[in-house]
Parts: sequence; structure tokens; C-alpha cells
Amino acid sequence: MTQGTFPQKAMLLAAGLGTRMKPLTDHMPKPMVPVCGISLIDRVLDWMAASGVKDVVVNTHYMAPMLQAHLAGRAALPAIAISHEELLLETGGGIKKALPLLGERPFFSANSDTLCIDGGSPALSRLAQAWDDSRMDALLLLHPREKAIGYEGRGDFFFTDGKLRRRGDEDLAPYVFTGVQLISPRLFDASPDGAFSMNLLYNRTIAADGTLERIGALVHDGNWLHVGDPAGLAQAETWLRQQG
Repeated sequence: MTQGTFPQKAMLLAAGLGTRMKPLTDHMPKPMVPVCGISLIDRVLDWMAASGVKDVVVNTHYMAPMLQAHLAGRAALPAIAISHEELLLETGGGIKKALPLLGERPFFSANSDTLCIDGGSPALSRLAQAWDDSRMDALLLLHPREKAIGYEGRGDFFFTDGKLRRRGDEDLAPYVFTGVQLISPRLFDASPDGAFSMNLLYNRTIAADGTLERIGALVHDGNWLHVGDPAGLAQAETWLRQQG
């Protein structure tokens, strides 16, 4: 993929058990939890389609028949393919299993329990414009921790002078990873089989100075809502209602 070319395919991670969203997830998969009347997964799929994504692979596991039936009932773009996991494969293993459906070119990936609200221009377009295939295997969308809605964590990364570094032993880091990224399939070269986290692939690029090599970053210029538990859901709904 050349710089500025917009990828047509994306991965949407939707296989998790949704444990932190109980009791809502006792009766439905987390991606189907409604936020102001529209399910999380529909909001993310509509956002991807509005950005120009044509094809999305959705992985399923927990209450898969219910989620698959819901997705089959969608009439709007994007086109959806299912990658079902009999056993949970985590983020890295889930994407690796879906690679045959995603093709040989860089593709987007996002989580189904976060909402990325675009700023001045679509975040996915900004990622595509910033992609440099000669020096990146992944490009992560970051968000300022203090501006994140529904997020109570300590942050994930420092990002200085174009270099990405993990929080490590620091108490706080200024940026949280949104879960939205642009990935080259080559990131999975020599990756393990079965279940593994994407963090395994990021961490194997850590250089002597502690920065991540071939993992780029871009700071989101819009809003980001983390809908990880009932409290985060309430905050997201309050924020969305305030926006009108």
C-alpha cells in the first residue's frame, strides 16, 4: 500500500466474553449492547462505512449465533464476513486467524467496545495518509488519556518526537491506545499459533532505547469513548445525548 491509499478492508474484534459488562452480557454479546438505542457494533460498522471501508471481518465466539444473526440483518454497508472462534484466540490470534479474509494489503482493525468520534477529518483517513510502508508494520491511533471518556486506566504509551514507548514502570502515561490501528499482514510473520495478544507483536519490536520500532502512532483529534463496563456505558450515553 502506498502512502495515502485508503484500505478497503478492516477487522472488528467482537469475540470477547464481555465479563466487565455484566449483567447486560448475561443475555447478549457485548457488541450488541445498545448505546442510546444503537448497538455498539452497529455504531462502529457505520463509522467504518462512513469512512470508506467496504469489507469488514468480524470475529465471533461468545453467543455467536445471536451476534451473527444480528449482523446478517444489517442492510447497510460494509459487507461483513465472519471469522468464528471455537476457542478464544485473543486479539493477535483472532486477527491472525482472519488474515485469509483480510488479504495481503494493510487493513484497519478496531475494537467493538469503543467509539471513535471523528474530529476535523475521519480518523481512518488520517491513518491512511500517515502510513509509511517502508518503516511501519502497524500504525496505532492514540488518544490523550485525560480526554478519554469512560476510561479509568493509567494510559498505555508515551509518544515523543515520533517515537512510541510503553508506560512500563511509570505510574501514568499521557496516551491511551484506542484499539484503532492500521496493520500490515507482515506484522504476523513468525507469530505463534493459537491465542496471543497483539502486545506480543508490538513488544518484539522494542529497541535498545525502549522505543518501538516499525510501530507508528497518530494522535486522535476527535473524541474517544471507552464503553468497557456499565459505568462507561452510562458516561458514553450522557456524552452522546449532550452532543444532540
